Amino acid sequence: MFAILDLGLDLDVWPWVWLGIAVVFALVEVTVLAGTFVLLPFALSAFAAAIAGWYDAPIEAQWAIFILAGAALWALFWRYAKRFMAEHTNPEGVGADRLVGMTAIVTHAIDPDDVHRRGRVKVSGEDWGALVVAGGAIPEGAKVRVTSMEGTRVMVERIVADGGLGTPPAGPPTSPPTGSPSSPPSSPPTPREEST
Repeated sequence: MFAILDLGLDLDVWPWVWLGIAVVFALVEVTVLAGTFVLLPFALSAFAAAIAGWYDAPIEAQWAIFILAGAALWALFWRYAKRFMAEHTNPEGVGADRLVGMTAIVTHAIDPDDVHRRGRVKVSGEDWGALVVAGGAIPEGAKVRVTSMEGTRVMVERIVADGGLGTPPAGPPTSPPTGSPSSPPSSPPTPREEST
């Protein structure tokens, strides 16, 4: 039954076969899979099988090293990756999501019917393509709030004046705020003034 494991190859060739498998798996891991650690455990176990082959281990032992050690390493990497991802989640506001909730200025009118998606906003000094969440067109110069991200575009809603975030005043106030005294409060007398 184990005779078929040699695939008709000479036992002196098997270390080179394992080494070739290790190199191919490692290259595919690095170039195609972009470091996902899917094939890396099997690349390492193929390298270990190559070493066992150079020490004249039987072909059954080489296959066992490749399959069992690869599976064990894969399970170990999987457990480590799950724990690592649980401990190192991206905090809120990392990447483009940091823009959510920020105020932006419309630099090119946003029209929900515009099929070319030419609406643009400036937020935190960056120019972003924008889509309106609900409502009609938003003119250039209007203030908007970023509500979410959709691909490379920000989803915005217009800021209304009664929501507490209106447009800034055009100039300085002309009268004092209501409920405040019209004249400045008098300062308490100094000790020298009391003695006279």
